[in-house]
Amino acid sequence: MFSIQKTPLDLAALRSDIQDPTCGALVVFEGLVRNHHEGRDVTQLHYAHHPVLAQKEGERILAETMAKFAITKSVAIHRVGTLAIGECAVVTLTTSPHREAAFEANRFLIDSIKARVPIWKQETYSTGEVEWTSPCPNCGPVPH
Repeated sequence: MFSIQKTPLDLAALRSDIQDPTCGALVVFEGLVRNHHEGRDVTQLHYAHHPVLAQKEGERILAETMAKFAITKSVAIHRVGTLAIGECAVVTLTTSPHREAAFEANRFLIDSIKARVPIWKQETYSTGEVEWTSPCPNCGPVPH
């Protein structure tokens, strides 16, 4: 399951949903909003996305992850909207019978989401400056 949501992520519910008695490994990655970027103090982040393209690309990445690695399940959810320092912006979960596949799949999953899903990040700095960025090289300009 891949989804984008405005509400806080419920990690306990996600862990419960993905657990499988055949799996000995559950790997979770949480991407948190940090208070700095390239030597500048960050006060908040705002994420924007292209709803249709982001959903399609996220689902494509999940399908690739399932096909490429010996895992049982995978889930990824990305937040959009304004997030405070310390909030979870993205979470990826993978399960497999053994840890190696779960770790490798989770790394592939988060790296692919960051590189390919059209999500833009606006950082607000303590100086009042605001800057839009996108780690996705193919995402183009920020949608308005």
